[in-house]
Amino acid sequence: MGIGGISIWQLLIILAIVVMLFGTKRLRNMGGDLGEAIKGFKNSMSDDKKDESDESLDNIDAKAEKADEEKS
Repeated sequence: MGIGGISIWQLLIILAIVVMLFGTKRLRNMGGDLGEAIKGFKNSMSDDKKDESDESLDNIDAKAEKADEEKS
């Protein structure tokens, strides 16, 4: 028994049907597009984290300047 009661033979049959329907070239293109989409998503997530950390550093700097002005 495989995943969820599906045997390896059933998975191979499904794979063969998908390859016959779409063809290897189209599947390869879809895989490449999916990979690019995932890379773009990861890059945008890391950019958001950088922006948030930059904003928090700006807030800390602004608070420090404000505290220095109040001391003077």
